[in-house]
Amino acid sequence: MSRKPTVALIYDFDGTLSPANMQEYDFMKAIGIGDKTQFWDEVYSMVSKYDASNILCYMKLMIDKAKAAKVSIKRSQFMEFGKSIELFDGVREWFGTVNQLGDELGVKIEHYINSSGLKEMIQGTAIAHEFKEIYACSFMYEDGVAVWPAVAVDFTAKTQFLFMINKGVSSVSDNRLVNKYVPEQDRPVPFSHMIYFGDGETDIPCMRLVKQLGGNSIAVYKPRNTSKKKCATGLVADGRVNFACPANYTSSGEIIKVVESIIKHIKSNYDFLQMEKRNIHRFQP
Repeated sequence: MSRKPTVALIYDFDGTLSPANMQEYDFMKAIGIGDKTQFWDEVYSMVSKYDASNILCYMKLMIDKAKAAKVSIKRSQFMEFGKSIELFDGVREWFGTVNQLGDELGVKIEHYINSSGLKEMIQGTAIAHEFKEIYACSFMYEDGVAVWPAVAVDFTAKTQFLFMINKGVSSVSDNRLVNKYVPEQDRPVPFSHMIYFGDGETDIPCMRLVKQLGGNSIAVYKPRNTSKKKCATGLVADGRVNFACPANYTSSGEIIKVVESIIKHIKSNYDFLQMEKRNIHRFQP
């Protein structure tokens, strides 16, 4: 009896599973910012002034603003801020629905986060336990207090995590394993078994890479947001993604129908290849 194929569902977070940037919920309230554009304008000013990474700038500004407002920047506090993050309709139930679908179709489902947001905040959400790995930005902590960025995930860094998933590597710092040659047939999650969900510019390299290597990418957009929809459908027109869907993860949404079709296609291809291998082996001298 052949083993089940593994299908990896890989999600960006902000704008993909959540309608806004994670910093814009309780964190901004705690540091006394009522207008979210104020924070991001300061980030962009730092980027321009220092010709710096926007990811590193937002992480530094989070620490600076929290210190100025005398707000705790312990890991536990960032996780507490994560509890207030809103999710799109159906996200909480989504994982159970897809896992059940996988069981019915005879595939193993794994869920991953690949985000430029903050890992500690994602770990505080109600869905954190659903993910095999959360690849995202994170801080170094001394005596439990954030002092410096440990991992900064920009749009190019995101692609490395796809290869980590492909090869079954979990440690972000293990460059040896992620660069080690592994024959395609021995890799736990082929790219053709990946489904990537993203919404913005930081996701384009990943969405395009997955599509080019035989997997499927889904550009999601906030329902009833015409500009976001135009961006997502434009990615389809440009050949960068396979599908564009509104971010509705309920059982009546378009995404579940698309994902079900993709998983069925993956399973069908897998079964065909297994049958072909058995037949070749059968007639080899």
